Amino acid sequence: SPPPYSLGFIRKVYLTLMIQLLVTVGIICAFLYWQFTLSTYWFSFCMMAVVLVMIFVFSCCVGIRRRVPLNFIALGLFTIAEGMMLGSLTVYYAAEAVLWAMGATALVSFSLSVFAMQSKWDFTAARGSLWAFGWTLVSFGLLCAILRSQYLYIMYACIGTLLFSIYLVVDTQQMVGGKNRKYSISPEEYIFAALNLYLDIITLFLLLLQLIGLSR
Repeated sequence: SPPPYSLGFIRKVYLTLMIQLLVTVGIICAFLYWQFTLSTYWFSFCMMAVVLVMIFVFSCCVGIRRRVPLNFIALGLFTIAEGMMLGSLTVYYAAEAVLWAMGATALVSFSLSVFAMQSKWDFTAARGSLWAFGWTLVSFGLLCAILRSQYLYIMYACIGTLLFSIYLVVDTQQMVGGKNRKYSISPEEYIFAALNLYLDIITLFLLLLQLIGLSR
């Protein structure tokens, strides 16, 4: 069984994650309160393309993830692109709804992280099932886009929130390791661990924002 990792590794992951989140929140607030003119669908699409390319690079290029300072430069570019994409999307929502979504995301993420570290249940063994669940959610999203029903959108956001809440627990347990974990992340992969947690939290924020926006 994989041993629990040192506190130094966990601190390094969460320090990287907190810097990413602070940069992202700062960019979102800049878009919300200064009303940047970059908030267009084309700009959002371009930033999404950059984000997808960077995710592909991080997933496939182990050398980039582990080589300092190249890994930090790539992570910084990814975080800025992600923040600008989110900023260009959040301007279509009321500032109050965005702030509520941020608060709810922070509360849910903190609670789930504490639960994942304390729980003896091994959620890492369910990654295959979550992968299948994720593709089912994608298919359901296509159905929602065709039918354009508000109730289906709300259901989609609820199911997506549940899925990525479980993903956050899984990725946290993979980072912590321990005898009750089937899978774990190498201590050299602190950038990749932070990136996984960051993507889980950002996706939770988007789903909660959609849920709050549809419920208003």
